[in-house]
Amino acid sequence: MGGHDHHHEMKMPDYRIYKVEDIPQLVATKRALAARGLTDPWLRNEVWRFNPKAFGTEKSRIITTVFRGFRVGFVAFVLTVLGTAAYDKMNPPKHGHGHGHH
Repeated sequence: MGGHDHHHEMKMPDYRIYKVEDIPQLVATKRALAARGLTDPWLRNEVWRFNPKAFGTEKSRIITTVFRGFRVGFVAFVLTVLGTAAYDKMNPPKHGHGHGHH
């Protein structure tokens, strides 16, 4: 029941593949810090975020975020409109008993 010995070996990428010099935004950050006499020893840890193969471009991430769930929401909208129309057709309002009569 425990599923022993059925796990997959997790492959960790070599840390040396992540180079600040490959990412223009991080190079600019490094230069801006250097202009003030500062360094960021953890800057290499941000390289993975700028990998377009793994995480897409900034534009594609924005589009994904904005339109996430759009299909499901649109289907729910259409079903709601159709359901409301079907309900109204099967249960028409009774004339003379609506709002506005005192």
